[in-house]
Formats: sequence, C-alpha cells, structure tokens
Amino acid sequence: MKKIAIIDYGFGNIKSVLNALHYLNVQAFVINNCTSEILNFDGLILPGVGAFKPAIDFLHDQGFDKAILDYVNCGKMLYGICLGFQLLFDISYENGKHQGLGLIHGEVRQFIQKDNFLKVPHMGWNNISIINQNLYTRSMFNNILNEESFYFVHSYYAVPYNVSQVSSVCTFGIQFCSSISYKNIWGSQFHPEKSGEKGLQILRNFIDEVNINK
Repeated sequence: MKKIAIIDYGFGNIKSVLNALHYLNVQAFVINNCTSEILNFDGLILPGVGAFKPAIDFLHDQGFDKAILDYVNCGKMLYGICLGFQLLFDISYENGKHQGLGLIHGEVRQFIQKDNFLKVPHMGWNNISIINQNLYTRSMFNNILNEESFYFVHSYYAVPYNVSQVSSVCTFGIQFCSSISYKNIWGSQFHPEKSGEKGLQILRNFIDEVNINK
C-alpha cells in the first residue's frame, strides 16, 4: 500500500485531511520535521489555512523547502491545498512581498473588496469551471463533472503565469485560478477534504496518480 505524508507546519486542517485519507483506506502520516525522510513517502500533501509568511518561514526553518523541491524533482506526486497551494508559487503579496517555493511560476494577490458587493474572505461553496482538458487536468478531475461545487475559504488568490497549468477557474468578483495540475504537481484553492463526495473523488484521483508514479 502506498504511503502519503501530510506536512504539518502549524496551519490547520491537518486532521480533516488525515481523516479524509483514512476514510479512503490510505496509509497517511503527519510529519512536522525533516527527520522524517519524505522521499520514503509515495505522495505528499501540503495543506493549510493561514498567513503566507509564517508558513513559508516555518518551511525554510525546518528545511522543508529544499526537501519538497527534491521530492518533486524525483517525480513523486505533490498536492498543495489552500495556503499550501499558494506556497507553491514564486511570490505572495500578503502583508508585504514574500518568496514562495517557486514550483509554479506566478504570484499570489489579494481580493479587492468592492463596496458591499464583494465580501472578503471568499468563504463557502462555489462552482468551478474545468479548463485545459489535457492529460493532467483529466487525471485531476476524473469522474467529476464541470461546474461542480467545492468549498473555499481565502482572501488571496494565485495567478499562474503559464495558463496551460490551470486546470479550473472560479468566479468571485473576478475569475481566478481555483486549481492547477502540471506533471506531478497538483494544487487547489478549494478544500477537497471539506467538499463532500466530490472532494473525496479529487483525493481518490490523487491517490490513483500516486499509484501510477511508482
């Protein structure tokens, strides 16, 4: 059975992700330091809700930044969720300018609240539109129909520079990237672990890709 590691860097939702994977009968383990050799795991999940800077600082301080890059370079599957998704990018403008992991070229910007119409943070269920029907996108959204609804909670959104890496978009005042899938890197602004059966299907699809990438 394949083993999945969930990186705990102190920013929530670890238990929800762990419970979802256990529900899917997956061997899942929470790790919070690099003494656990992550290359021994078959898949890696970077979840989280919170602020970009303290999260990236923790990854740097613990040596997770280099370990994650080495992991991806070995061809193993990585899935970033919510804040974990944003950490994949080059730069975030959340409370200043901060360098991310640089696995996906792009930046993280803040939603601009407009009068009383756009309530930030973007919180709750929203439909996504699946785009770029390439091999990577089809793998991520296997057995999921277009315009399905997923759960979001965020005040910032990611802007990939390479639009071919975008696998879905969502509209909240503006149209923004709600997920990416490129080679062995997946990421979603929505929370699959909080999105019912459709979210579980995303996680199943991730596990399927982990099983393929031996």
